[in-house]
Formats: sequence, structure tokens, C-alpha cells
Amino acid sequence: MDTVEKIVEDFASDIAMSPFSSGTRLRDMIRAIRACKTAAEERAVVRRECAAIRTAISENEPELRHRNMAKLMFIHMLGYPTHFAQMECLKLIAAAGYPEKRVGYLGLMLLLDERQEVLMLVTNSLKQDLNHPNQFIVGLALCALGNICSAEMARDLSPEVERLMRSREVNTKKKAALCSIRIVRKVPDLAENFMALAASLLKEKHHGVLISAIQLCTELCKASKDALEYLRKNCIEGLVRILRDVSNSSYAPEYDVAGISDPFLHIRVLKLMRILGQGDADCSEYMNDILAQVATKTESNKNAGNAILYECVQTIMGIEATSGLRVLAINILGRFLSNRDNNIRYVALNMLMRAIAVDALAVQRHRTTILECVKDADASIRKRALELVFLLVNDTNVKPLTKELIDYLNVADPDFVGDLTSKICSIVEKFSQEKLWYLDQMFKVLSLAGNHVKDDVCHALIVVLSNASELQGYSVRSLYKALQTYGKQGSLVKVAVWCIGEYGEMLVNNVGMLDGEEPIKVTESAAVDAVEAALNRHSTDVTTGSMCLVALLKLSSRFPSTSERVKQIVAQNKENVVLELQQRSIEFSSIIQRHQSIRSSLLERMPVLDEASYMVKRATATQATISADKIAPAVAPGGLKLPNGVAKPTSAPLADLLDLSSDGAPASTTTSTTTPNDFLQDLLGISGVSTSPTVVTSTASTDILMDLLSIGSSPSQNGAPVTDFPHPGQAESKPVHAVPEAIDLLGSLSSKTKSTHVVPQAMDLLDGLSPSTSVSGLEKTAHPSITAFQSATLKVTFDFKRQPGNPRETAIHATFTNLTSSAFTDFIFQAAVPKFIQMRLDPASGNTVPANGNGSVTQGLNVTNNQQGQKPLAMRIRMSYKVNGEERLEQGQVSNFPSGL
Repeated sequence: MDTVEKIVEDFASDIAMSPFSSGTRLRDMIRAIRACKTAAEERAVVRRECAAIRTAISENEPELRHRNMAKLMFIHMLGYPTHFAQMECLKLIAAAGYPEKRVGYLGLMLLLDERQEVLMLVTNSLKQDLNHPNQFIVGLALCALGNICSAEMARDLSPEVERLMRSREVNTKKKAALCSIRIVRKVPDLAENFMALAASLLKEKHHGVLISAIQLCTELCKASKDALEYLRKNCIEGLVRILRDVSNSSYAPEYDVAGISDPFLHIRVLKLMRILGQGDADCSEYMNDILAQVATKTESNKNAGNAILYECVQTIMGIEATSGLRVLAINILGRFLSNRDNNIRYVALNMLMRAIAVDALAVQRHRTTILECVKDADASIRKRALELVFLLVNDTNVKPLTKELIDYLNVADPDFVGDLTSKICSIVEKFSQEKLWYLDQMFKVLSLAGNHVKDDVCHALIVVLSNASELQGYSVRSLYKALQTYGKQGSLVKVAVWCIGEYGEMLVNNVGMLDGEEPIKVTESAAVDAVEAALNRHSTDVTTGSMCLVALLKLSSRFPSTSERVKQIVAQNKENVVLELQQRSIEFSSIIQRHQSIRSSLLERMPVLDEASYMVKRATATQATISADKIAPAVAPGGLKLPNGVAKPTSAPLADLLDLSSDGAPASTTTSTTTPNDFLQDLLGISGVSTSPTVVTSTASTDILMDLLSIGSSPSQNGAPVTDFPHPGQAESKPVHAVPEAIDLLGSLSSKTKSTHVVPQAMDLLDGLSPSTSVSGLEKTAHPSITAFQSATLKVTFDFKRQPGNPRETAIHATFTNLTSSAFTDFIFQAAVPKFIQMRLDPASGNTVPANGNGSVTQGLNVTNNQQGQKPLAMRIRMSYKVNGEERLEQGQVSNFPSGL
């Protein structure tokens, strides 16, 4: 009989402990889930367990409610839905016992948030528990309220929290202060109710209460200016007392961290003092003594002490501290730089970058230590130290700092050389006072890290060289010697080859020797050898190869004795697989063989470039690049175009000789607009040549010479890309005026497509044009203006101009007028066209549209209708802008274009 009873009891126990019954213990469910080998098995276990819990909920089994809630919280942490049991949380909270309430409140904080409507039902239970005589139940309610409190709950329960902040129980006061932080964040208007209570809590002795009170004061300062002023008047003395007591306190085991008494309280007090002292001289003066005491007495051999010192430095630099105290703070950061811990050095470098704006002289004293950090093994420290060195450079220390950085280039990590080179070039360009020093430093950088120097830096160097006539001989000799040793550095090769081509006779004849410079013996053949070696070594680089061919062509004119050899070298590239080099080789061979009479005048030295105007253009290009990074990318024709016309035109390699990677915006179609792409014209000295007083495109007068040297990939550098093959149904383009065959690329391979641009008399380079050449073809056809878009706030008008030689292409001038009384900022214009239309946007004249029509923003568009005469122009436009910081968006469709476009 006893055996039967035991079997029945064991059976009943097995049923109760089944892994899929509502009576399963939490540990058994966790064990069953961890035993699953696949995600499908885990989902099956969770699904069966949730079904058992649903059954228990429907049967209303109160004795298993807390166990089911514990299991649901674990299931929730695994990422499975548990919303079906939210009401069980409320039932447990409403229970009388502490264990049920504890599980209920924990479930409330995990399974619900302030956006749940169910949360409205718990407000009454929270109010009852906040008034409960048991301090532990009160603590549960405060924790829950501090985690999920909504604005409505904050207003309803704020009086209870204020009352509990006056409680005698330390834990209750601490939790009430933390709960009030949430209330202030949700309802800033209630901040005034807690100002006096927060100030009174600063008189407590318990560190937990003090930290909570300081946190509450910090939040009050952020929420209300009135609270900030109140705390400045009533809390500064208390904060100074707290900081002095905790700094001078004896050893206390409950607060000790690595020999430092409560570093957490230290840091919280210092942060609050920084907020209160910022912009207030009286408060800052009151803090100076205690901050100096903390900065001098805190030990720096432990991480806790370093944390306090770092926060103390931040406070000193953030308030109106005395100059002596700031020097002390910067000296602490200097000690940090010698620490072995990389994290400490990194935060010190970060803080020193901000300290430069406050006291640059004090930071300069640690220049040697900062330079050592540039050579650190840690990549993050190297980069941050390099940025700090860049900020430290001024007119007095630029030479020693630059020397240190250039010397480090020899041993720098390959991944770091690019950043280091960029900073050195920026420093040399910004602070150079003598052209000779500038050239020497740039030659060193090109020799050591030429593969990392950007093309715009080489471009700027070329401009300086063309203007420094007294240093051209010295420069070409220096570059020739560097080329013999560092011939693998790409940018060095480009600059050296350009200089040898331009100033080769200075190299051979030692012209322009400087005092103390040793002469070198270079023959004409040796100069050609140097360029030939560069051509062979960099044959895969189209840009460098093209420049070498140009240099060889010029040397054939400078040194007639080498003409035959140059001809052979150039001819070797006639079958080059690279089309650009093949074309240049054929054209240059034709110049050498067939045009001896004009070769010397054609290959004269380039004119002096305008250095000032180039710097303006470069700054414009940089600004355009920055703007391009902030806006959406362009898409294919028929899609949305790049806003404000910051588009990179299609161009062949070496499109502007040295501006190889220009990302500047394309120029507009009038000669008054200057863009970085105009540098070619400056370089060749043919800018703005025109024989007609009417408006002419800036590239029309230079196309013959550009074709002659194969510079650029299309007849119109600033226009839409032009191909050699017409669209279906389109006749071949005919020239406006006949051009003799001798002028068409000097006997180029292809003559199917002729340029539609007129050759002005000033461009009669090859004796191929008649002096009576007419320019009447440049006159433009006009169409009436239209209002493309108009709303209550914005008006957009389009003006049209067309070229008779290309009836499919139309230039549109868009004008944007603000009709409201508030200015439009961050204005961006975007447009989309069908696939049979090609469009290019030029940069806008600005991004701010003045109010009340007092001015406007303009922008140019070029559209090419490939089905002109069959389908009319169509366009959708969109304008986005901000009004008083609020974003606005307007869009519409333009369907009233003039007929014939």
C-alpha cells in the first residue's frame, strides 16, 4: 500500500514539474531553453510555455502568478512577445505582500513603458504604495516611477515624491531624489517645486543622498534658468564644503576606491560646479581655492585619482578661473601625456585641443611632449596629437615644428603617412613667409611622401614656381636631383617633369644660381633621359605619362639637338594601349615633323600665373567640395539631379594639366564666372580671348588650343558631355565656319566630328584661319521668360538662351524669390527630367533667399532635349529650405516651357 501511494505522489510531482506546465519553476524553464540545439527548438519550448501561462491566466491561478511573471520576464529578455500578460503585472502590484509587489513592479518596468495605455491603470496603485508605511514597498514604487513615469503620472504623483524627499529614511530620500530627476525631465515646469528640496539635501551626510541630490541639481540647472540662478545663490557654499570634506576625510572602507575617498562624489560635485561657475565670475572666484586644493593634493598614480584630476581640469577650463589656475590645469594634462595608459594620454590630448582657445601659451610649453605623441605606437594617439600640433603652429614656431614632422616622415607608419603629409602641406602653405623656405619644404615632402601628396597641392606649387622667377633655376635643379633619387614618388615626378619641360635650359646652363648653391652638370641629353625614365617607370599612370610627353615635346624645342631622339621616344607610344597616350603621341609627332615653323612659338614657356586669383579659385573649389559632401548625390539622367549643381563634369585625364582631381563645380556660361576649371586657361595664358563684345562661353576661345594639346574630352569643357556619335535621327554636327585640315588636331586619326565653336583671330596658331573669320554664329536665340512655379511663399522664374549651332541644348537661368517676411536658409533646388532629356545644374548663387523679395537666389541649368521637335521639355522641381529653423519642402511640375525647346 505504501508503494502505491509513493508511485501516485511521484506521478503527481512529475506532472507539477513538467517543463510545459504553468507550475514549472523558472530554473527548469531556463534549463529546458538552454538545452535546445536549434532556434526552432527554442521557439517551440517558448511557445508551449507561453501557452501554459495563458491557460493559467485564463484560469486565474493567483498562487502561480508571480512564478509565471518571472518566466515571462525571462522570455521577454529573449526577445519574444509578452504583451498578453501586462495585466498580470497590475494584479501583482495590487497584491498586499512584498514578494508579489516586487515581482509585479519588476515586470512593470521590463514589460511596459510610458507609451503603453495600460500604464494609466497603475497610477492609483503607485499612489497608494508611495504612502505605504513599509519603506521597502515605498522604495519599489519610487523605482518604478523613476523608470516609466509619463508626464501625466509626473503631475499626479509629484506631491508624494516631494513629501518623501523630506523623509527620515536615507534610502527613501535617495530614491525620491532620483525619481524627481525623471519628473523634472518629463515636466520642466515642476522644477521650481524641487529647487529648495534639492538645496536642503546637500546638507546631508550620507554620500548616496548627496550624489542623488547633486544629480537632481544638475538636472534642474538644465531645465530652468531660474533654478540655475537659485542654485548659484544657495548651493555654491554647500558644494565647496562637500568637496573639502570628502577631500580631507580619513579612510572610510565603505567609500574607499583605490585609496581615494569616494571618487564618484568628487566627480559629481566638480561637474555641478562647472555648470554653476560657467559665465559667473563671483561663483568662479569662490571655487578657485578648493579647485586648486583638489588639483594639487589628489594622487595621480591611481586611475581613480586621474579621473578626479581630469574632471577638475575640465571644471577649471569651463569656469571663469584665474590664469594661474588654468596653467595648473594644463600642467596636469601635460603630466597625463607622460602616463603609460593610452586612454589617459588620449583624453589629455582631447582636452589640450580645447585648452588652446583658452590659454595657447601654456599649451605651447608642452610642445615637445605633444610631438613625441605624434610618434606614438597607438594610431588614435598619433592622429589626435597631429591635430593638436597643427593647432599649435604659429609664425614663431613653424620652422622647428615643420622640421620635426618632416624628419618623422622617414620612419612614420605607412598608414599614418597620408595624414601626416596632408598636415605638413597645410602648415607650409599657411605659414610660409619666404618662398625659398616654402619650396624647400615642399620638395622634401614630395621626395619622402610624394605618393601621398594631393594634386591640388602640386597645382599650388606650380603656381608659386611660375611666379618666383628668381627661384626657377634653383627649383628645377633641386627637382632634377630629387628625381634621380626618389623617382618612384608620383607627385614629385609630375612637378619635376613639368619644371624640366618649362625650365630645361635653366637646368642645363645653371641659370639663376643662389648664394651657396653648388652647380651641377646636366647635359641636354641627360634632361631628356630623366623625362624618358619617368615616362617608362610611370607608363601605367595616364596623367604622368601625358605630362612626360608634353615635357618631351617642349624639350625638343628647347634643345634642337635632341629633337630626333624625342621624336623616337614619342613615336614609341603611337601603339600604346592607352588611348590618351596614343593620341598625344600621334599629335606630338605631327608637330615635330610637319610644323617646324611654328613649333618654337607654340611651345614657348607658359606665362606667369596669377597667384592671387588662383588662391581665390582654390578656396572656391574647396567650399564647393564641402557643400557637395552635405547634399544628396546625383543620379542618372531622368532621375533627381545633384542639388545646387555641384556636379563633376566628365573630363579626360590631365583635363587641366595639374588640377587632376578637381571636384569644383562647373563654371557658368559667362566669362564673368571663375571656377577652378578655368586654371587651364590661366596656365596657357589664353583666358577670356574673344572677338565679339557679346557674351561668349569661357571655353569657346580656347577649344583649338585644347584640341591641339588634347586637353579635355569634349569641345565644351563646361557643357554637357558630348560624344562622337549623334543620337538616332540627329544629323552630324557641322562647324559654324570651315576649319582647315591642318588645324584639326594636326592630322588626328578622326575628323568625323568637328567643333561647333568659333576660332577667334587671336587663336590663329597654325596659320590655318583667315583673318576675316566671322563670329556671327555666337549670337544666341532668346525665348520669353516663364513663371515655372509660384506659391504663397516662393516664386520661381525661368529665362532661356539657346545656341543656334545646337538647337537641342538650352541654357535656363532660374531665379528664386521669397514672398514672405522671413528669410529662407539652407535653400536647395532639385530637378528631375524624363530619360530623353539630359540636364546639368550649375552651383546656386547662394543658399539664403532674402525676405520680402529684397534680392533673390539664381541658378543655371543646361538641358539637352534628345527628341527635340518630337517631345516638349518637361520637368519636376523641388525646393527645400528652412524658415526659423523649421524645414519646409515645396515641389511642382513645369509644363509651360516655350514651344520649340
